[in-house]
Amino acid sequence: MSERILQVDALARVEGEGALYVKLNGDQIEKVEFRIFEPPRFFEAFMVGRDAREAPDITSRICGICPIAYIMSASQAVEDAIGVTVTPEIHDLRRLIYYGEWIQSNVLHAAMLHAPDFLNLHDAISIAEVNPELVKSALRLKKIGNSLMEVVGGRAVHPVNTRVGGFYSAPARDKMRALLPELEWGIEAAREVALAFSGFDFPDDEHDYQFVSLKHPDRYAIAEGRIVSSRGMDIGVAEFNDHFFEEHVARSNALHGRMRDGSPYLVGPLARYANSFEQLSPASQETARLCGLGEVVRNPFKSILVRMIEVQFAIEEAARIIGDYEEPAQSFVETPLRAGTGHGCTEAPRGMCYHTYSIDDDGKIESAQIVPPTSQNQPQIEVDLTRVVAANMDMTDADLQWRCEQTIRNYDPCISCATHFLKLTVERG
Repeated sequence: MSERILQVDALARVEGEGALYVKLNGDQIEKVEFRIFEPPRFFEAFMVGRDAREAPDITSRICGICPIAYIMSASQAVEDAIGVTVTPEIHDLRRLIYYGEWIQSNVLHAAMLHAPDFLNLHDAISIAEVNPELVKSALRLKKIGNSLMEVVGGRAVHPVNTRVGGFYSAPARDKMRALLPELEWGIEAAREVALAFSGFDFPDDEHDYQFVSLKHPDRYAIAEGRIVSSRGMDIGVAEFNDHFFEEHVARSNALHGRMRDGSPYLVGPLARYANSFEQLSPASQETARLCGLGEVVRNPFKSILVRMIEVQFAIEEAARIIGDYEEPAQSFVETPLRAGTGHGCTEAPRGMCYHTYSIDDDGKIESAQIVPPTSQNQPQIEVDLTRVVAANMDMTDADLQWRCEQTIRNYDPCISCATHFLKLTVERG
């Protein structure tokens, strides 16, 4: 086979910038490298010396799509360090604003960024030309998530009402209840979108993933829990660094997360679903069955369905919390600073987001570590790409390029954690 080179300088429908290099020699794969060349952002370094209570606001700027993941993980880590526990009412409000982020982020990815791959279309505008009602429903669903974040957090992008210890003010009950009609509509709308997507022609690709996620004994984990795996691990959040590590590789400006034994693992919707399916609502479980899914999904291309099932569940839970909501007497607990080390971990739409901070006697941050979902998934993305390339080497360059891009978009990677991503080079010899 003659040498073949594929190159994509800018791939839309993901966040950030990176490159993929594939070298084939006949029917042998010599190299698959997922390269991230976006410049480092140094958040952990410039947090040193700052008041620990600033951590949530600073780290929320890591991602404009998932600021709540950083706000909540950072808040937990600081509260853990200083020995503060929030009230059940504050905890419910935190889950509610987090559900808003899950809804808007998962709908954005599934309907606008990922669905075009399965429809052989380039973008959501193209979908609107052939199925305008689907796009209208998706935009309305996304607005539900934005509205939740705005009512609870003060605004939909980088909310300003959150703080260590809770919220600066509690939302008014009438403003909360005004969201219920749209939430009731959204439950069925999310199911309809999931069912529509279930008719896609999914590539035949299954893998025995090591699923890692938070798990809570009483609820589908999002804002708290222990870290578990599908292979028997069950640890406290403070034990994260005993079982996981990050390594720098020369080809990438982003760290690669692995288990301590060097194996890759997967975080995100497929992991949460596999580890906590029984804690989804009966209605969400029924949607999964109608979509043809079992209690574990090992085909990464079907992550689009799991995301929409989580959207339905998040809307159901948001409606439940709002239906029971009464304005709390206090919207936050006092947070006097002291020396200590704390850990926090929550479930961003893309997977676990881990923070740990050491704080000195003056309440200043001495050291910070932030492990976002995409860095944890990077080695597994390379494993997936290698498997997909091996199974599809007979494809034309254009089709193989599309399949590789689609494989990466299964993860909804947030590389700059931004819409340009993949520079793909395939060298065939």
